[in-house]
Amino acid sequence: MIYYWKRSQVPIKVPIRISKIDNLIIFLICILISLVSSYKLQLLSSLQKSDILNLLLTFTEVLVSSWILILVSKKELPKITSRQIILIISLLLIVQVIKITFSSVISPLSIIVPPALIISQGMGSITALCWVSIASLNWPESSIPINNTLFFIALVCASVVSVLGGRIRSRAQLLQLSILVPIGALFSQWILIGNDRASFILNEEFVFSNNKIFSDSLFLAIIMLLTILFMPIFESIFGLLTKARLLELADNEKPLIRKLSIEAPGTFEHTLLISCLAEEATRMIGGDIDLVKTGALYHDIGKLHAPKWFIENQDGSKNPHDEVDDPIKSADVLQAHVDEGLNYARKNRLPKSIADFIPEHQGTLKMGYFFHKAKEKNLNIKESDFRYKGPIPQSKETSILMLADGCEAALRAMNINASDSEALETISKIICSRQKDGQLDDSDLSMGEIFLIKRAFLNVWKRIRHRRIQYPTSKNNTFS
Repeated sequence: MIYYWKRSQVPIKVPIRISKIDNLIIFLICILISLVSSYKLQLLSSLQKSDILNLLLTFTEVLVSSWILILVSKKELPKITSRQIILIISLLLIVQVIKITFSSVISPLSIIVPPALIISQGMGSITALCWVSIASLNWPESSIPINNTLFFIALVCASVVSVLGGRIRSRAQLLQLSILVPIGALFSQWILIGNDRASFILNEEFVFSNNKIFSDSLFLAIIMLLTILFMPIFESIFGLLTKARLLELADNEKPLIRKLSIEAPGTFEHTLLISCLAEEATRMIGGDIDLVKTGALYHDIGKLHAPKWFIENQDGSKNPHDEVDDPIKSADVLQAHVDEGLNYARKNRLPKSIADFIPEHQGTLKMGYFFHKAKEKNLNIKESDFRYKGPIPQSKETSILMLADGCEAALRAMNINASDSEALETISKIICSRQKDGQLDDSDLSMGEIFLIKRAFLNVWKRIRHRRIQYPTSKNNTFS
């Protein structure tokens, strides 16, 4: 039975922009942070001129610091959403409140380190380090003076967690970090502060104060373990895309990927090869390898809706496009694999950064074959009717996937005896056509990076085109 789709009405959105309401919420949180930070000064019954000046300086300092933190987070993560910015600022507000309320009973270790782990995992090491620097400002006076050495140890531990947290790729490594950092803090305090304050046997009421080195470190370990336990909740609510989450999604036994391999095996093999091309190219330019690898696996899931309409799944059987014999309807089918892919992504709750690969790997490319067929039939058409709805790639990773998708079929079709220069010429022509068509305008790829991408595609092609020796066989034995 022949069937086709009309153009889907699923909206294709460009990357999220922060709305006016979100901006207002972020600004109000920053104001609250500033007010909380200057709380001690506001309690003075009679403010002198110097007190008023200090109040204004503290207020302005925290407000500017929060603004710098937002700029840094946007620089490191260009596609950062308003929810993620609200998370960063909210954590800063919570820390400031805890400083005022519990600074006499909770160590700086337990206040600064756990949020740094969340931020480094979800938004990167640079953002986390910036957050740690700002969170360490304006520490209030408490009934128990904070030891400067303890404060230095807390900063070092938070910096270590920020750097390592941005690189950790599995939950198991996170658990190791949550144990090793408190142990390192314990021994650092014991060596630098002195063992006369170390309480290794808790024979009294369990109090988390700055005088209890063992209690400080144990409490830090507990808080970090709880942070790791609730990390999937943070990922879901705030749209954080951690490396551990990416590796989980890249598991070929995930239901959606498994379904693709069974119902659309040709598409699945196509995605595996594209993943190799994109991964190598991303590694060459220093991009996010885990992101592009996972995005490549899901970029064509929309073909599950009707796999036999795509040539890689036809196995020599009849081509439905030939039976329909209508270029416009065939173009609708091609667009539908993007729209249906977004539907699958939404139903399976894929992170937005992964779902972006579905429309952006096609951008606004022209469906050249069916456009040419329509012109042959002298149909009253517009070129825009034969272009994907976009948007064009908004990141280096989605741009690389578009280029890999274009080069994969051409490289696979090349003669096994083709030279490296012929393969490189083919790759260059495809990439050049994408550039001329304006598909890479928003990708931020430099000419040097495009050169490296070409070399990476060539290296992968050289690996997959190798010959195999035909071993002699006889009636009684075989060779391996």
